[in-house]
Amino acid sequence: MALTNRERVGRAVEHLGPALDAFITRVLAGELQGDGSWVDVARIADNAGVGKEYSATDPQLSLRFIANNLPAKARRGWYPFTDYLNRTQQSYVAELIQTRNDFAHNKPFENEDAQRALDTAERLLRAVGAPDAAEAVRKEKVELAKVANDRFDRAAARTSSHVLVASDALPAWREVITPHRDVIEGKFHAAEFAADLYTVYLGTAEGEYGDPAQFFARTFLTAGLRKLLSDSARRLSGDRNAPPVVNLQTNFGGGKTHSMLALWHLASGTPVTAYPDEVQSIVATAVAEAGRDTLPRSIQRVALVGNQLQAAQADPKRDGTVVNTLWGELAHQLGGAEAYALVADADRSGTNPGAALRELLALYSPAIILIDEWVAYARQLVTAKSLPGGSFDTQFTFAQTLTEAANATPGVQLVVSLPTSERSGDATNAEEVGGEYGAEALNRLKNIVGRTADQWRPASSEESFEIVRRRLFEPADATTLSAIGAIAKTTVDYYRKYNGDFPSDTTDPDYADRIRRSYPIHPELFDRLYSDWSTLDRFQRTRGVLRLMNAIVGRL
Repeated sequence: MALTNRERVGRAVEHLGPALDAFITRVLAGELQGDGSWVDVARIADNAGVGKEYSATDPQLSLRFIANNLPAKARRGWYPFTDYLNRTQQSYVAELIQTRNDFAHNKPFENEDAQRALDTAERLLRAVGAPDAAEAVRKEKVELAKVANDRFDRAAARTSSHVLVASDALPAWREVITPHRDVIEGKFHAAEFAADLYTVYLGTAEGEYGDPAQFFARTFLTAGLRKLLSDSARRLSGDRNAPPVVNLQTNFGGGKTHSMLALWHLASGTPVTAYPDEVQSIVATAVAEAGRDTLPRSIQRVALVGNQLQAAQADPKRDGTVVNTLWGELAHQLGGAEAYALVADADRSGTNPGAALRELLALYSPAIILIDEWVAYARQLVTAKSLPGGSFDTQFTFAQTLTEAANATPGVQLVVSLPTSERSGDATNAEEVGGEYGAEALNRLKNIVGRTADQWRPASSEESFEIVRRRLFEPADATTLSAIGAIAKTTVDYYRKYNGDFPSDTTDPDYADRIRRSYPIHPELFDRLYSDWSTLDRFQRTRGVLRLMNAIVGRL
């Protein structure tokens, strides 16, 4: 049986007690003596008698403790929370006191009231460093919204006269949802496919790919990307428990480049407030876990793209530095000629920089190091000639040194993009690996990187619905979402009525949700593109689907 709004609010209130107890205890830790606790401060402020019971996990007490400035009543001028909660976050506390009181007095919660209460509770929980509790409340909020939307969809379907399936009155998708302007004007291809990590590094990427705020505004955050951003923000903020090395290994077109661009923009120095709320929330929670208020203002960024680097030719820089190897390029990107000097001898001789690499990373942390197409670079080194880039074997000694140095240096994260094995059966992937020498390079890099790397999760086919829709179409407002929900429900009702004419899964309870999330593209078409077409040579899954659907939507 579905939970009531009141039960959902009650669960959120229950999460507040332990989370606020831990927060207040942490804030007052340096002020209390002996075995004293913040509850003792509350007793003093209230002039409470010995017989009055107080509980540290009672949300009514902890909310009042913060909102009513009880520490100042116990000791004049003492208000320890100003360094931990800004004014907006303090307003959450005051609002939740009323929510808790309404719950305690058995008042009903309408959908809007319940959603507001859950949202405020989630925000406060993230602010006080309780991400697990905040995520639990967020799930309650999402589920409540889904239930409310389903109710609205049923009502809309009953009253709508223009969503009858198989009738001329079924609205055209163009009347319901609008494509982005670049799709309508036929400019999508240039903006979407001209950009890659190297062009973004050079600063020549067009459109949203070169603008951090636009990039995140048009990016759907999959579960894998949410975790990647959170882990990176934690690591760059000094959290030693965050993964120092990440392996973005998946098939060709699996989203590796987009994920690397997200990390590049995250470390760009752009104010987090310029990003969508979801990104702000991820970053705020991550840096709080690392014991900081914000991301470091200055983060060094390195982008090494193997197929853009020549192992057989030295690379003269504008400052007069001549770079030969991958480690020389890494040092120069970190800090120019001064940083290069630390590995200059190893770069000129093509030998592993050894301990100098740790010194380099320690001096220039925090830093994000992105390495793409490493296999393409390494296979260039298989030759009898002596190359400026060093030898094939030295490349992997360097790889091991780099992963170990990143692991040992706080504030440094190394993210490596590797293709899957040539034996995966994907002809395009085999091309990306690059034959016998490429396969050998991939195998050795996998073994080295895999020792310490956190494995990245690519987008699922279900998440791909939203990735494609967000890139091709304008955001849906409440009216549009209502219309889409009514269409989805009516369509599934039609499938159920004539179930013998349609696949069995179209009558499943969750099929209306699939239609809603993929609209105006039918989920069956998505399934065919992601499961059948993805086996075709050079069809890059999400990017391939975007190419195709852009052409179709633009033409229609």
